[in-house]
Amino acid sequence: MRRALDRLYRAALWGSALCLVAIALMVGVQLATRLLDGALALLHLPRTDFVILSLNEICGYLLAAASFLALAGTLKSGAHIRVTMVLAALSERTRYFVELWAFGFAAACAAYMTGHLANFAWVSFLFNEVSAGVIRVPLVYPQAAMALGSLILTAALVDEFFIVLSRGRPTFRVAEDAITLGKEG
Repeated sequence: MRRALDRLYRAALWGSALCLVAIALMVGVQLATRLLDGALALLHLPRTDFVILSLNEICGYLLAAASFLALAGTLKSGAHIRVTMVLAALSERTRYFVELWAFGFAAACAAYMTGHLANFAWVSFLFNEVSAGVIRVPLVYPQAAMALGSLILTAALVDEFFIVLSRGRPTFRVAEDAITLGKEG
């Protein structure tokens, strides 16, 4: 089970990275063709007038997907912003209960969010909702990616809850301690 969950978190991070690469490629192509058109105009040559339609909209959807897909992996690696100064001031026993409460509450909130995001995607699917841009993107795709990322985050929070319950420390404490000591790598 542990290996399957770690593979899931890693796959979600790769999906997030692919979304970011797609954004970079599309924006890079658009920028390069604008520069080319500018150079062609200076030389009084015909312009290409190449445009990626609905670029802003598509990049926004990819960014939302990338953000949500990265949530679980960044949680597991200790890259989320947390209130470590407060936690460091607590005794280990008190910190144990605070972290259990925090993971339990966060898992409940993430599950609630997942349910609503999945419902948004389902309603968009049922009514064939599309974006208002030039390219009519079915809204179910970005909403489903967000729901999937939220579901994986929920699984990671539940996973961490049970890890703290059994081991007393979340998995990312090693990375967090290394960052505190300046030995991150």
